[in-house]
Amino acid sequence: MGPRNNTGVSEFLLMEVTEDPELKPLLFILFLCVYLVTILGNLLIILAVSSDSYLHTPMYFFLSNLSFTDICLSTTTIPKMLVNIQTQNQSISYTGCLTQVCFVLVFGGLEGFLLAVMAYDRYVAICRPLRYTVIMNPHLCGLLVLLSLCINIVDALMHSLMVLQLTFCTDLDIPLFFCEVVQVIKLACSDTLINNILIYFATSVFGGIPLCGIILSYTQIVSSVLRMPSAGGKYKAFSTCGSHLSVVSLFYGTGLGVYISSALTDSSRNTAVASVMYTVVPQMMNPFIYSLRNRNMKGALRKLMVFFSSPDISSLW
Repeated sequence: MGPRNNTGVSEFLLMEVTEDPELKPLLFILFLCVYLVTILGNLLIILAVSSDSYLHTPMYFFLSNLSFTDICLSTTTIPKMLVNIQTQNQSISYTGCLTQVCFVLVFGGLEGFLLAVMAYDRYVAICRPLRYTVIMNPHLCGLLVLLSLCINIVDALMHSLMVLQLTFCTDLDIPLFFCEVVQVIKLACSDTLINNILIYFATSVFGGIPLCGIILSYTQIVSSVLRMPSAGGKYKAFSTCGSHLSVVSLFYGTGLGVYISSALTDSSRNTAVASVMYTVVPQMMNPFIYSLRNRNMKGALRKLMVFFSSPDISSLW
C-alpha cells in the first residue's frame, strides 16, 4: 500500500543517534559535555566583553552577539537530542519540529551575517583606519545586528509558513538528529515546487551575500596589507584578522562538509553526522579560538577569573 495523505500530523520521528544500547550513555555524556562547554565558553566571552571597558568596541560588540547566537543555535538542537537519547524516544511533535526548523534558520543564518559584518569591521579598521570611529559608530553597529536578525526572522517565517501549507505522508522519519527544513519538505505528499524554489532563492541570496561580503572584505584587506612598508605592520594587521578567519573557515568548512557528504554519499547517517558537526562544532570552538588567539580577550578573561575568585565574591556563595 502506498503512502496516504495525513493532514493531521501530530509528530515526526528523528534519526536515532545510535542503535547500540551500550553507546547511548557515552554519547549522552559526550553531547552533554559539548553543550555545557559551548554555553559556558560563550557566556564567558559575553561577560568578559561586558565587564571590560577596553573591549567596548565594535569588534567585541559583534563578537558578543556571535557568542549569544552560538548559545541559541546550540540550545535549539542539542537539548532535544539529549532528551531523545535519555528517553529512547525519537519523536518530536509537529509544532516542536516547525519551531526547531524556524530557530535553526534564524540563528544559523544570523551567524553567517554576523561573520560578514565582522569581516566588514576588520576591513574598515585596516583599510580606513582614520575614519574607523566615524564609520563604525554605535548606531551603525546596532543597526547592522538588528537588520541581520530581522532578515533572518523574515526568511525563517517564510519557510515555516510554506511548510504549514504542506500535506504529509505516513512516512514521517526525518533522517537527521534535528528538524531541518529541506528534510521536512521531502516528507510532504503535496506539491513542493514553491517550497524548493524558495529554498534555492533564500540560500543563494541570504547565504551568498554574507559569503561574498566576507570574500570581498578580505580581498581588500590583503591588498591593503601587502602595500604596507613594514613587516611589523603587516603582522599586526593579519593578527587582528586571524581569529575571525579561523571562525569563518570553521563555519563554512563544516557547512561545505555537509553539502559534500549529502552529494557524495547515500548514507543518511553520514549526512546526519555531518549536520551535527555543522551545528555543534563551530559553536563550541568559537570561544576557544577567540580566547586563545586574542591577547585582549585573554586579558579580559583573566580579570574575570580574578573577580570571581576574589574572597568578597566567594563569600556570597
